[in-house]
Amino acid sequence: MLVAERQQKIVKLVNEKKSVRVNELSQLFSVTEETIRRDLEKLEVEKKLSRSHGGAISTTPSDSLEIPYSEREITNVKEKNEIALEAIKQVVEGDKVILDASTTAWYMARALPDIALTVLTNSMKVAMELSSKKQITVMSTGGTLLTKSLSYVGPLAESSFDAYHVGKAFISCKGLHVDRGISESDERQARIKTKMIESADQVFIMIDHSKFGVQAFSHLKSLDVIDHIITDSKIDQNVVKQLEEKSLHLIKVFTE
Repeated sequence: MLVAERQQKIVKLVNEKKSVRVNELSQLFSVTEETIRRDLEKLEVEKKLSRSHGGAISTTPSDSLEIPYSEREITNVKEKNEIALEAIKQVVEGDKVILDASTTAWYMARALPDIALTVLTNSMKVAMELSSKKQITVMSTGGTLLTKSLSYVGPLAESSFDAYHVGKAFISCKGLHVDRGISESDERQARIKTKMIESADQVFIMIDHSKFGVQAFSHLKSLDVIDHIITDSKIDQNVVKQLEEKSLHLIKVFTE
Protein backbone atom coordinates (compact mmCIF):
# COMPACT_ATOMS: atom_id res chain seq x y z
CA MET A 1 0.00 0.00 0.00
CA LEU A 2 1.28 3.44 -0.94
CA VAL A 3 1.94 5.95 1.84
CA ALA A 4 -0.66 8.41 0.49
CA GLU A 5 -3.28 5.65 0.32
CA ARG A 6 -2.56 4.56 3.90
CA GLN A 7 -2.83 8.11 5.17
CA GLN A 8 -6.10 8.62 3.32
CA LYS A 9 -7.49 5.48 4.96
CA ILE A 10 -6.27 6.67 8.39
CA VAL A 11 -8.19 9.96 8.02
CA LYS A 12 -11.31 8.09 6.96
CA LEU A 13 -11.05 5.69 9.90
CA VAL A 14 -10.45 8.48 12.44
CA ASN A 15 -13.47 10.41 11.15
CA GLU A 16 -15.65 7.32 11.33
CA LYS A 17 -14.58 6.25 14.82
CA LYS A 18 -13.87 9.79 16.13
CA SER A 19 -10.76 8.46 17.90
CA VAL A 20 -8.23 5.72 17.23
CA ARG A 21 -5.05 4.44 18.88
CA VAL A 22 -1.57 4.15 17.35
CA ASN A 23 -1.26 0.43 18.11
CA GLU A 24 -4.63 -0.22 16.49
CA LEU A 25 -3.51 1.52 13.28
CA SER A 26 -0.15 -0.24 13.38
CA GLN A 27 -1.82 -3.65 13.44
CA LEU A 28 -4.40 -2.72 10.84
CA PHE A 29 -1.86 -1.49 8.27
CA SER A 30 0.97 -3.89 9.24
CA VAL A 31 3.51 -1.13 9.80
CA THR A 32 5.45 -0.02 12.86
CA GLU A 33 3.99 2.34 15.44
CA GLU A 34 6.75 4.84 14.58
CA THR A 35 5.54 4.86 10.97
CA ILE A 36 1.99 5.56 12.16
CA ARG A 37 3.19 8.40 14.37
CA ARG A 38 4.92 10.00 11.37
CA ASP A 39 1.68 9.61 9.39
CA LEU A 40 -0.31 11.28 12.16
CA GLU A 41 2.20 14.10 12.47
CA LYS A 42 1.91 14.84 8.74
CA LEU A 43 -1.88 14.61 8.79
CA GLU A 44 -2.08 16.96 11.76
CA VAL A 45 0.04 19.55 9.93
CA GLU A 46 -2.42 19.23 7.04
CA LYS A 47 -5.25 19.78 9.56
CA LYS A 48 -6.89 16.47 8.67
CA LEU A 49 -6.92 15.22 12.28
CA SER A 50 -5.55 16.03 15.74
CA ARG A 51 -2.98 13.93 17.52
CA SER A 52 -3.47 12.92 21.12
CA HIS A 53 -1.50 10.85 23.60
CA GLY A 54 -1.45 7.36 22.12
CA GLY A 55 -3.55 8.08 19.07
CA ALA A 56 -5.54 10.60 17.06
CA ILE A 57 -8.96 12.22 17.18
CA SER A 58 -11.22 13.57 14.48
CA THR A 59 -11.45 17.29 13.78
CA THR A 60 -14.80 16.99 12.00
CA PRO A 61 -17.90 18.19 13.88
CA SER A 62 -19.68 15.51 15.87
CA ASP A 63 -23.42 14.89 15.77
CA SER A 64 -23.40 15.01 19.56
CA LEU A 65 -21.93 17.54 21.96
CA GLU A 66 -21.06 14.71 24.36
CA ILE A 67 -17.49 13.54 23.71
CA PRO A 68 -17.03 9.74 23.85
CA TYR A 69 -15.12 8.44 26.87
CA SER A 70 -12.71 6.58 24.57
CA GLU A 71 -11.78 9.91 22.98
CA ARG A 72 -11.34 11.78 26.28
CA GLU A 73 -9.34 8.85 27.62
CA ILE A 74 -6.47 9.47 25.18
CA THR A 75 -6.40 13.28 25.33
CA ASN A 76 -3.79 15.04 27.54
CA VAL A 77 -3.31 11.83 29.50
CA LYS A 78 -0.10 12.84 31.28
CA GLU A 79 -1.53 16.14 32.48
CA LYS A 80 -4.80 14.57 33.67
CA ASN A 81 -2.96 11.84 35.55
CA GLU A 82 -0.71 14.31 37.34
CA ILE A 83 -3.66 16.57 38.17
CA ALA A 84 -5.48 13.55 39.63
CA LEU A 85 -2.47 12.66 41.80
CA GLU A 86 -2.35 16.23 43.11
CA ALA A 87 -6.08 16.11 43.85
CA ILE A 88 -5.59 12.99 45.96
CA LYS A 89 -3.32 15.01 48.25
CA GLN A 90 -6.39 17.07 49.17
CA VAL A 91 -8.23 13.97 50.44
CA VAL A 92 -7.83 12.72 54.01
CA GLU A 93 -9.19 9.67 55.78
CA GLY A 94 -12.82 10.08 56.79
CA ASP A 95 -13.64 12.51 53.98
CA LYS A 96 -16.92 12.42 52.12
CA VAL A 97 -16.32 13.51 48.54
CA ILE A 98 -17.97 13.83 45.13
CA LEU A 99 -16.22 12.67 41.98
CA ASP A 100 -17.75 13.54 38.62
CA ALA A 101 -17.66 11.44 35.44
CA SER A 102 -14.53 13.01 33.94
CA THR A 103 -11.50 10.97 32.93
CA THR A 104 -9.48 12.94 35.50
CA ALA A 105 -11.87 11.75 38.23
CA TRP A 106 -11.39 8.19 36.99
CA TYR A 107 -7.59 8.57 37.24
CA MET A 108 -8.15 9.94 40.73
CA ALA A 109 -10.33 6.96 41.69
CA ARG A 110 -7.74 4.56 40.34
CA ALA A 111 -4.97 6.09 42.46
CA LEU A 112 -6.95 6.69 45.67
CA PRO A 113 -5.55 4.69 48.62
CA ASP A 114 -7.85 2.15 50.22
CA ILE A 115 -8.76 4.24 53.28
CA ALA A 116 -12.05 5.05 55.00
CA LEU A 117 -13.82 7.39 52.58
CA THR A 118 -17.31 7.92 51.20
CA VAL A 119 -17.45 8.70 47.48
CA LEU A 120 -20.61 9.88 45.73
CA THR A 121 -20.41 9.71 41.93
CA ASN A 122 -22.45 9.67 38.74
CA SER A 123 -19.72 7.75 36.91
CA MET A 124 -19.88 4.03 36.13
CA LYS A 125 -16.12 3.98 35.56
CA VAL A 126 -15.36 5.62 38.90
CA ALA A 127 -17.75 3.31 40.78
CA MET A 128 -16.24 0.21 39.17
CA GLU A 129 -12.70 1.39 39.85
CA LEU A 130 -13.46 1.93 43.55
CA SER A 131 -15.44 -1.31 43.96
CA SER A 132 -12.31 -3.32 44.79
CA LYS A 133 -11.27 -0.94 47.59
CA LYS A 134 -12.87 -2.42 50.69
CA GLN A 135 -12.66 0.62 52.98
CA ILE A 136 -14.21 3.05 50.49
CA THR A 137 -18.00 3.37 50.54
CA VAL A 138 -19.22 4.04 47.00
CA MET A 139 -22.58 5.67 46.35
CA SER A 140 -23.86 5.89 42.77
CA THR A 141 -26.53 8.38 41.75
CA GLY A 142 -28.42 6.24 39.27
CA GLY A 143 -30.37 8.01 36.54
CA THR A 144 -30.24 8.01 32.75
CA LEU A 145 -27.04 6.45 31.42
CA LEU A 146 -25.16 8.34 28.71
CA THR A 147 -23.28 5.61 26.87
CA LYS A 148 -20.61 7.89 25.41
CA SER A 149 -19.46 9.22 28.78
CA LEU A 150 -20.60 6.26 30.93
CA SER A 151 -22.26 8.73 33.27
CA TYR A 152 -25.68 9.07 34.87
CA VAL A 153 -27.63 12.26 34.28
CA GLY A 154 -31.23 13.47 34.40
CA PRO A 155 -33.73 14.24 37.18
CA LEU A 156 -33.01 11.11 39.24
CA ALA A 157 -29.24 11.70 39.16
CA GLU A 158 -29.67 15.38 40.00
CA SER A 159 -32.08 14.76 42.88
CA SER A 160 -29.61 12.30 44.43
CA PHE A 161 -27.47 15.21 45.55
CA ASP A 162 -30.35 16.85 47.43
CA ALA A 163 -30.11 14.14 50.07
CA TYR A 164 -26.38 14.50 50.79
CA HIS A 165 -23.75 16.98 51.92
CA VAL A 166 -20.03 16.43 51.40
CA GLY A 167 -16.86 18.21 52.35
CA LYS A 168 -15.22 18.25 48.91
CA ALA A 169 -16.28 17.99 45.28
CA PHE A 170 -13.72 17.18 42.56
CA ILE A 171 -15.04 18.26 39.18
CA SER A 172 -13.73 18.81 35.69
CA CYS A 173 -15.33 20.89 32.94
CA LYS A 174 -14.96 21.62 29.24
CA GLY A 175 -14.03 25.26 29.70
CA LEU A 176 -13.00 27.89 32.24
CA HIS A 177 -13.28 31.50 31.13
CA VAL A 178 -12.07 34.25 33.46
CA ASP A 179 -15.10 36.46 32.76
CA ARG A 180 -17.77 33.90 31.84
CA GLY A 181 -17.11 31.18 34.39
CA ILE A 182 -17.09 27.41 33.92
CA SER A 183 -19.02 25.58 31.24
CA GLU A 184 -19.86 22.17 29.79
CA SER A 185 -20.49 20.93 26.26
CA ASP A 186 -23.65 19.09 27.35
CA GLU A 187 -26.51 20.78 29.23
CA ARG A 188 -27.29 17.60 31.21
CA GLN A 189 -23.71 17.44 32.49
CA ALA A 190 -23.85 21.13 33.40
CA ARG A 191 -27.00 20.60 35.50
CA ILE A 192 -25.63 17.64 37.44
CA LYS A 193 -22.29 19.34 38.09
CA THR A 194 -24.19 22.37 39.38
CA LYS A 195 -25.87 20.06 41.92
CA MET A 196 -22.48 18.62 42.87
CA ILE A 197 -21.11 22.09 43.54
CA GLU A 198 -24.13 23.03 45.64
CA SER A 199 -23.70 19.87 47.77
CA ALA A 200 -20.07 20.53 48.76
CA ASP A 201 -18.24 22.78 51.21
CA GLN A 202 -15.16 22.99 48.97
CA VAL A 203 -15.04 22.79 45.18
CA PHE A 204 -11.91 21.63 43.36
CA ILE A 205 -11.88 22.19 39.60
CA MET A 206 -9.47 19.80 37.84
CA ILE A 207 -8.59 20.96 34.32
CA ASP A 208 -5.55 20.91 32.07
CA HIS A 209 -4.12 24.03 30.42
CA SER A 210 -6.03 23.56 27.15
CA LYS A 211 -9.40 24.36 28.78
CA PHE A 212 -8.60 27.88 30.00
CA GLY A 213 -10.17 30.66 27.99
CA VAL A 214 -12.77 28.26 26.61
CA GLN A 215 -16.50 28.90 26.79
CA ALA A 216 -18.40 25.70 26.03
CA PHE A 217 -22.07 25.41 25.05
CA SER A 218 -23.74 25.25 28.47
CA HIS A 219 -22.87 27.69 31.28
CA LEU A 220 -22.35 25.97 34.62
CA LYS A 221 -21.34 28.48 37.32
CA SER A 222 -19.37 31.68 37.81
CA LEU A 223 -15.83 31.45 39.19
CA ASP A 224 -16.83 32.55 42.68
CA VAL A 225 -18.06 29.01 43.50
CA ILE A 226 -14.54 27.62 43.04
CA ASP A 227 -12.25 27.17 46.04
CA HIS A 228 -9.27 25.60 44.25
CA ILE A 229 -8.16 25.03 40.64
CA ILE A 230 -5.77 22.16 39.98
CA THR A 231 -3.98 22.39 36.63
CA ASP A 232 -0.67 21.66 34.93
CA SER A 233 2.38 23.86 34.43
CA LYS A 234 1.57 24.64 30.77
CA ILE A 235 -1.09 27.16 31.80
CA ASP A 236 -0.55 30.59 30.21
CA GLN A 237 1.00 33.06 32.64
CA ASN A 238 -1.49 35.76 31.62
CA VAL A 239 -4.29 33.44 32.74
CA VAL A 240 -2.47 32.82 36.02
CA LYS A 241 -2.32 36.56 36.62
CA GLN A 242 -6.03 36.97 35.85
CA LEU A 243 -6.95 34.16 38.25
CA GLU A 244 -4.77 35.65 40.98
CA GLU A 245 -6.53 38.98 40.53
CA LYS A 246 -9.79 37.18 41.27
CA SER A 247 -8.22 35.67 44.43
CA LEU A 248 -8.58 32.11 43.15
CA HIS A 249 -6.31 29.49 44.70
CA LEU A 250 -4.35 27.88 41.87
CA ILE A 251 -2.51 24.59 42.39
CA LYS A 252 -0.06 24.00 39.54
CA VAL A 253 1.29 20.52 38.81
CA PHE A 254 4.64 20.38 37.03
CA THR A 255 4.35 17.73 34.34
CA GLU A 256 7.15 18.63 31.96
